[in-house]
Amino acid sequence: MFFVSQLIGIAVISHYPPVSSEVIVNETSVNQTSYNLPYGLEPPQASASHNIGSIIISFALAVVILLLLMKYKVQLILKTWFFLVIILALGVTFYAFLKTFPYASYLAIFLALILAYLKVFRRNIIAHNFSEILIYPGLAALFVPLLNVWTAVILFVIISAYDMYAVWHAKFMQKMAKYQIQKLKIFSGFLIPYALPKVTKAEKRSKKQKIMVAMLGGGDVVFPMILSGVVLNSLGLMSAIIISIGATIALALLFMYSQRGKFYPAMPFIATGCFIALGIVYLIRYLS
Repeated sequence: MFFVSQLIGIAVISHYPPVSSEVIVNETSVNQTSYNLPYGLEPPQASASHNIGSIIISFALAVVILLLLMKYKVQLILKTWFFLVIILALGVTFYAFLKTFPYASYLAIFLALILAYLKVFRRNIIAHNFSEILIYPGLAALFVPLLNVWTAVILFVIISAYDMYAVWHAKFMQKMAKYQIQKLKIFSGFLIPYALPKVTKAEKRSKKQKIMVAMLGGGDVVFPMILSGVVLNSLGLMSAIIISIGATIALALLFMYSQRGKFYPAMPFIATGCFIALGIVYLIRYLS
């Protein structure tokens, strides 16, 4: 699912390529870049170094607000927040493939509403994971225009450090995940069921069986997708795919060697795979 989502992310981002044009501002010719994003979501005309600061501040504020809402058990606001973000992200994803159709933006939002409703209010692991595959490409398409390769790498390093602190030290990532699943009945990430070798007779009679799942947070999916998208716009399709392959191999190794029931910060491992892949990309370009 992770790799499929990464490839869909590259496909979606490729439908929003940067288009440069000259406009006259105060009788001066200014070069502007447009990405033709729907719903008025065009990025600000600011430098990548300025944007990364804005992203980090916004991310920190979002985490603080989320923790406060969890503390005061404001489930309705949180659920509404998740629902609206899901609709927006799915709308961007669907619009990428439908924008040649009449009324594409309305059709994309209509499909997004249906899938978001199934995910949030009709809990089903298949609908959940299917929607997750399509949510992150839309989110990534919104962040890619704000970054270049090196600011994306810096963002990756900062998020990896945060992930290690949040999982291994503060341990509030575990609390956030449990709160989402137990209270909100929503989880922002993939849920991968484990096969259970034994089922008790009582469970068979009651038809209620415990299912253990491996969880992969949404950030672990979207950040390598953002890096792939930035590389796509800067260095081309094959380079972007190499980044996705590096991230997938790193995640596979983490799952292979991790212990069941333990929480691990996936971002440092995925970042390592992405950075090795990025090094390979630049090596190939240097040798060619």
